[in-house]
Amino acid sequence: MRALTCLLSALLWLVALPALAHKPSDAYLRLSLQGAKLEQRFDIALRDLDRELDLDADADGALQWGELRSRAPAIQALAEQGLSLDLRDAKGQACKPEAYRPLQISSHSDGRYAVLSRSWHCEAPPQDLTLGYRLFASSDPTHRGIARLQRGEQANQLLVLAPDGRPQQLKLGDDAAALGLGGFFLEGVHHIWIGIDHVLFLLVLLLPAVLLRLSVSWAPAPVLRPALVEVIGVVTAFTAAHSITLGLAVFGVLDPPSRWVESLIAASVLLAAINNLYPVVKRSRWKLSFAFGLIHGFGFAGALKDLGLGQGALAGPLLMFNLGVEAGQLLIVAVFVPLAWLLRKQSFYSRWLLGGGSLLAAVLSLVWLLERALALNIIAASG
Repeated sequence: MRALTCLLSALLWLVALPALAHKPSDAYLRLSLQGAKLEQRFDIALRDLDRELDLDADADGALQWGELRSRAPAIQALAEQGLSLDLRDAKGQACKPEAYRPLQISSHSDGRYAVLSRSWHCEAPPQDLTLGYRLFASSDPTHRGIARLQRGEQANQLLVLAPDGRPQQLKLGDDAAALGLGGFFLEGVHHIWIGIDHVLFLLVLLLPAVLLRLSVSWAPAPVLRPALVEVIGVVTAFTAAHSITLGLAVFGVLDPPSRWVESLIAASVLLAAINNLYPVVKRSRWKLSFAFGLIHGFGFAGALKDLGLGQGALAGPLLMFNLGVEAGQLLIVAVFVPLAWLLRKQSFYSRWLLGGGSLLAAVLSLVWLLERALALNIIAASG
């Protein structure tokens, strides 16, 4: 009964997750400082704005330019509430912003974004910037803002902004730090933890690691070492594969359409789950992990690709982001594998956790695949 309770709880939890399996919600803030003038550009995803402001007036599922233009004041008001800038010069005098320019539209790797831009004017070159970020704090706490500050010809300063409203102070003078890379490590951890399709793929591969496949059934692994070798092989192959394609995608060597990538990620979960139910790849499952890990790497690349940085400025964020992904992944493994090892001899492990869990993963990933490949919203429609 306890196992059934856990399984039903997992089912309810998974049913609530399809929206989180897509690319996490990001907004992009670009600040360019030239002398006593600061240019601000704020890109916000139209899908997020539509959720907040109900922009699709005729409910036809497609946002038209007229619908966006008529709601430009509401979009600007939402941006003002979600982002605050306090820019001051060496004397402590506040700089003044102009009104927003007319709304524009830009394309990122995951769709269209509203572009809000304006200028800030100071009496003298500004020295301090205090930034507060609260965009979508009440509706999507997983949302992140990615800020890029360019000071003349100097290197970029990068920040990952959580919508918690906590003020972040930046120095704009000559002694300012060049790159804020620590935030990209934390963003990598955050990205893997909320990337439910990535996590589910990894767990589906790890579920059989503490078992031995017999002719028609599973048996608990008698010793720990082979199970650990299996886990290390799966995790290492997944890490190596997604690191390769993450780098290739970020540097523009390969750039497959986001819709294809998201669909293939869902397909990878589906095939891995089916392989647990009807094993085709019985040994060396690290090969399966490596092959599908190549696809998952493209899924990790979206946020870094959309920064618009030069290739020379991408190396640091890419390294720290990837290290964060690996740290988040290892924490998941460190929690899951010991529990799986302790439970492997229980009859419900192979029947309910492996069999039932793989079946649930197959059903959920099939829903994701249909939604992404055919641009449907099955969960919303069924509700």
